[in-house]
Formats: sequence, C-alpha cells, structure tokens
Amino acid sequence: MDTVLAFGILLAILIFSAFKILREYERGVIFLLGRYWKTKGPGLILVIPGIQKMVKVSLRTVVMDVPPQDIITRDNVTVKVNAVVYFRVIDPRKAIIEVEDFLYATSQLSQTTLRSILGQSQLDDLLSKREDINAHLQKVIDEQTEPWGVKVANVEVKNVDLPQEMQRALAKQAEAERERRAKVIHAIGEFEASQRVADAADIIGAHPPALQLRFLQTLLDISVDKNTTTFFPIPLELFAPFRNSADKDKPGT
Repeated sequence: MDTVLAFGILLAILIFSAFKILREYERGVIFLLGRYWKTKGPGLILVIPGIQKMVKVSLRTVVMDVPPQDIITRDNVTVKVNAVVYFRVIDPRKAIIEVEDFLYATSQLSQTTLRSILGQSQLDDLLSKREDINAHLQKVIDEQTEPWGVKVANVEVKNVDLPQEMQRALAKQAEAERERRAKVIHAIGEFEASQRVADAADIIGAHPPALQLRFLQTLLDISVDKNTTTFFPIPLELFAPFRNSADKDKPGT
C-alpha cells in the first residue's frame, strides 16, 4: 500500500512538472531525445519529463553596455569609447542551436566590431559624424548575428574620452575657428555698410534737395542735446544759390 501511494505521489509530481507556463514574451525550444523538435509558447505547454527538454528564450529587447575600448583612430589618436547595443532574439531555434551563449557572443562581437570600425575612422569623423558611425556599426553587427537568430536594432556610441593634451588642442582649434568666423562676419558687415553708404551718396548726389533735408534733420537731432557749443560743418553747396546771385549783380556781368 505504501508503495502504491509513493508511486502515485511520484506520478503526480511528474505530471505536474510536465506542465510549463510561458509568458507572452517567452518561447520554449523543445528537444526530443536530444534532437530539436519544435518551438512552443506562449501559454501553457506540455513537456514530457525524461524524454523532452525545454530551453526558455526571451524575445524582449536586450540593452547591452559595451565596456570602454581603447581605440587608435586612423590619424593615430588614442581614445576610449564605449557604446550601447539594442538587440533581440527573432528566431529562438537558431539562438539556442547555432551559438552556445548568444548574449555573450553578441557582447564579444560588439566589442571587436567597435574597435575595428572606429579604428578605421578619423577623430574628426568620430566626433562630428556620430550618426553615420552608429548606422555602420549596426549594419555590420547585425549581419554577423543574423545566423544566430539575433536582430540588432540599434547601436549608439555613448562617450568618447580624449587625452588631456588632445582636449586642449581641440579647444584651441575651436577658439581659432570662432575668431576666424568673427573676423569674417565683421568684414562682411563692413563691406555691406560701405555699399549702403555708397548708395546713399549716389542718391544724395543725384538729388541735391536730399542733402538739405539731411542737414535740417541733423540740426534737429543736435537741438535735442543740451550742448553749449556745437561745431557743425556746413556744405558749400548750400551757398551756391547766393554765389550765383552775387555773380550776376557784379558790374559787367
């Protein structure tokens, strides 16, 4: 009687352990006597103990930090670069059968690819063309993880640590560039101002009354200030009508 009871309890435990529950984002890779059988899930599935074995795989996106890597760029500058890789399993069967540990393999592949790709880039490209480099890294890593059933969605270079002397050199370069732009903008402003002055002089020269109006406006502006003494040049053209009249009144004219 005790043997029957023990057998019944053992049978109940085996039956209970045969039922597995997989979440919505999980899949179970089932092996039957060591050979791949099928992929099941999500929900309640049955795995026969001793005959079948299940390996659980998550389909959620994995965010993996790539440790800082010492990289020598194409222009012989040593920098430390770290990145983050976003990937997920799209084929659970390949992720289990084709590679021993797809998480570790993807991590190592990301590190070696990061050193390889960034080592072919110049420092200026690494600092200014970050989006292009990220896209290139994502494409290269994704092509190599595809046989493992892993899809790399995105790769982002996070930090680029420069040596102190290189930081000072870049700061001097940026300062020189700002000074150059300031001088160019100042020169362009001077050129445009001189053009406007020349245009105004041409208009005033073509229309003499405009000079008189400008003179009167200047007098009005001066009268606003409380000045005791004002030196104001008077254009000789204002006296031209008086000189012509005096010349006519001279005898013999």
